[in-house]
Amino acid sequence: MTARVRTILRWLLALAYGYAGYRHLATPEPFRAITPPWVPEAPLVVAATGIAEIAGAVGLMIPATRKAAGWGLALYALCVWPANFHHALANIAIGGETLGWWYHGPRLAAQPLIIWWALWASGATDWPFRRRP
Repeated sequence: MTARVRTILRWLLALAYGYAGYRHLATPEPFRAITPPWVPEAPLVVAATGIAEIAGAVGLMIPATRKAAGWGLALYALCVWPANFHHALANIAIGGETLGWWYHGPRLAAQPLIIWWALWASGATDWPFRRRP
């Protein structure tokens, strides 16, 4: 049962990161807008993060690279967390619309779950579940 759930969650994560990576490359403006001002070369960083997301999504689907992709996506999620905080704290409008704490609160709180999801779905960790022989 755990293997099936892990596979389903791995596919969902790969689809989510693949789509997010595509969006970073196809419509980078919203991602540039939430990039903190201390990040140099925001357009280049946004493009690089899109490529990283797509590479991680593909890596999750290849057994030989799955764990490395999981670690990479977990590290990626940690590294982009400041952009999520900046988006929330600076109240940045995307497409003319600002999002309240009904969005930002759960989004910020979910980041550790997303980090764990990448590690668990890739098989990099079994925590908090144990494999049974």
